[in-house]
Amino acid sequence: MEAARRAPHRPVQLAYDYSLFAPAEATAPKVCRDFVRAVLLTLDRAPLVLPAILCTSELVTNVHLHTKGTTMLRVQLTPARLRVSVYDESHDPPRTPEATPAACRGRGLALVAEVADLWGVAADRAGRFAKGVWFELRGEGEPGGLFEVRHARA
Repeated sequence: MEAARRAPHRPVQLAYDYSLFAPAEATAPKVCRDFVRAVLLTLDRAPLVLPAILCTSELVTNVHLHTKGTTMLRVQLTPARLRVSVYDESHDPPRTPEATPAACRGRGLALVAEVADLWGVAADRAGRFAKGVWFELRGEGEPGGLFEVRHARA
């Protein structure tokens, strides 16, 4: 290929920031999971997919169950970490109820706390969105933890 026809050199992008707005529909958790999966697979971060979509699903489901209005999903990815923030229009802080062993609900935030490296409530607002709950995973999807694949020895 001639030098004049080659694409100009572009610096490697190290940080990515994507947003998605999901309406208050029952499909919002799946749409948000699929969005996070697509971002991570597109950017060759497959080891982060399972824990990221599990945590995303829990946070977006909480928005769908406990608030009304649009969900804003923000995905920020650097070589060191993945941060997913889920914003809603409610001013009510998230609650972590004590779930009994027989309860069908009430384990979402506890599950996020177990799977994610960090999680919390955003200190800032995002436009009309009153509150955000976020989680972080190490950027390289380091082995260990809930999603480690173990091989049996023969």
